[in-house]
Amino acid sequence: MGVQEEKKTTCGTVCLKYLLFTFNFMFWLAGGAVMAVGIWTVAAKSDYISLLSSRIYAVSAYILILAGVIVMITGVLGCCATFKEQRRLLRVYFVLLLCIFLLEILAGVLAYIYYQQLNEELKNNLKETMVQKYRQPNQDHVTSAVDKLQQEFKCCGSKNYSDWAESVWIRSANSSERLVPDSCCKSQRDGCGTRDHPSNIYRVEGGCITKLEQFILDHLKIIGAVGVGIASVQIIGMIFTCCLYRSLKSEPY
Repeated sequence: MGVQEEKKTTCGTVCLKYLLFTFNFMFWLAGGAVMAVGIWTVAAKSDYISLLSSRIYAVSAYILILAGVIVMITGVLGCCATFKEQRRLLRVYFVLLLCIFLLEILAGVLAYIYYQQLNEELKNNLKETMVQKYRQPNQDHVTSAVDKLQQEFKCCGSKNYSDWAESVWIRSANSSERLVPDSCCKSQRDGCGTRDHPSNIYRVEGGCITKLEQFILDHLKIIGAVGVGIASVQIIGMIFTCCLYRSLKSEPY
């Protein structure tokens, strides 16, 4: 009877080891995915971040990158702890899983907070940024972001093309009598912004505020979905770790 009990315990431990190893491999891949989403958000879309007064969007992405790096390291540590059957390593692994879980909750909370205040922030700041900083000294990053925004989303101005009438640059002699920046033009070329006819610029397509808001909201949803998905998987991993830890604790050395 005692031998059968011992065999069952050993068999259960082996099963747990392989389940936890499989989990760690998937977890390591997921860490790479999380890090990739964070890097893509910061690197590929960094121009648009400069148009936002709040840094919550960027912070959420940086938290994802950090979480992704820790997840990949933790995955390797988890594999070592599983095969070496060391309770001390399993404790460290569990604590790291818990820390990552809390990091992802933080990223999710920040994304949700920003989701709620995004519309108001864009209404209050996007137009001001465009008309006050476009083509101004030491504001090349804003100029580049605005040009990219208008060309990529086929829009002109914050609410509409008439916003540019208040621009510091448009009112100056440096604009060469342009009515809107050249990036508002459907076929961009030097000096094309001197005509604001609908056939020449994105006049009837509307302003950029709605399109930028939708773009950021879509990315916040991706950040949130990735965070929730990984966090859900981590709960399973923590349960497996606890089970293996108890199993090893009950077995004689």
